[in-house]
Amino acid sequence: MREPFRIPRGTVDLTGEELSLVSAVECTARCVFGQFGFAEIRGPLFEETRLFARTTGETSDIVEKEMFTIAREKVSYSLRPEGTPSVVRHYVERSLFANAPFQKFFYAGPMFRYERPQAGRQRQFHQVGVEALGSADPLLDAEVILLQDRFFRALGVDGQEVKINTIGCRDCRPAYRERLLAELRPRSEELCRNCIRRMERNPLRILDCKEEECGAIADGLPLIEDLVCPACTEHHDAVLTALTASGITFSRDPRLVRGLDYYTRTVFETIHPALGARSAICGGGRYDGLVEELGGPATPALGFAVGVEATLLALSHLERTPPLPVRSTDAFVVAVKPDQRPAAFALLKLLRDAGLSADMDYEGRAMKAQMKKAHRAAARFAVLLGPGEVERGTATIRNLEDRSQEEVLLEEVAGRIA
Repeated sequence: MREPFRIPRGTVDLTGEELSLVSAVECTARCVFGQFGFAEIRGPLFEETRLFARTTGETSDIVEKEMFTIAREKVSYSLRPEGTPSVVRHYVERSLFANAPFQKFFYAGPMFRYERPQAGRQRQFHQVGVEALGSADPLLDAEVILLQDRFFRALGVDGQEVKINTIGCRDCRPAYRERLLAELRPRSEELCRNCIRRMERNPLRILDCKEEECGAIADGLPLIEDLVCPACTEHHDAVLTALTASGITFSRDPRLVRGLDYYTRTVFETIHPALGARSAICGGGRYDGLVEELGGPATPALGFAVGVEATLLALSHLERTPPLPVRSTDAFVVAVKPDQRPAAFALLKLLRDAGLSADMDYEGRAMKAQMKKAHRAAARFAVLLGPGEVERGTATIRNLEDRSQEEVLLEEVAGRIA
């Protein structure tokens, strides 16, 4: 007996209510992001591996151990672990910086990381996110943070906390890096293996480490906000002033650095405490050097990504569901007897040609079972065809809400339902 095929570990088949919930989050994102002037972009599900190594950072957990990678035609490809690199690659490849440097994109879709599956964390997961390229205005930072807050409120999420920090720029961060190394090298043996391995390349990652020993060391390290340049301080103060004026609640977290190497200046994270240790539902910030890193001109940019599964988990803790898209069938055509099935099929085509959503039974069920199926499909009307109706060239339209019904000519059915 052959071993049955099973779904890969860390993935799920989305059907029924689960699919509706993911679709609801994506539909809300399209609506809210569109209100803020962001246009949708759909990139490929895989890119050259070097794109992610170049942008996400060779010291990040994603590049080091979490990517799905395969070599083909002497080129290594990886399934996308995040959305930002593809958007920036598109911006540079199409030379958008030449004619229309300011661009606002949003995306929605699956991402892939080979990590240990757990609640809200799968190997194939979903994100919605935004990227704004071509402006260094601190008001844009504030807009992006306000946007994710508006998005969560539209979904019905509350109780989340927004944390914000500045991590400096290419001018002031090197000095902070050397200050960290001076503090860390004498205590390197106290760090976890990951932090020891990447300490020389990116000591800021130690601030992001979740190991208890590293956290204790990080608590005694100097704060970057005390060492950033005046330009970064001015930018950060302007962001905080704009957010305060907008009424959004946030807290300053001097230890927040995010896990990706490309961030500069503003970084932020939204957490939902009810989710426990893995409480982040959104994260983002500025990446002012990324376009240049991929071959374009120096271009300021920023964005964020929302974890769809983590957001749905937060909604579940709140015992709420996102606003589900309305999916109803206009008409369900019912053949009273098997002899009327050809006529029902012909009427089905007429209804669809008129732009109506319509369906019928294809399992040879009795009339009573067909009516139950019409109700399950959330049909507004059942259109009945019996021997008498077929003979008279009519159909009986039954309103499934108030149960009223009328018999009309076949050519009038679509007009009565519409």
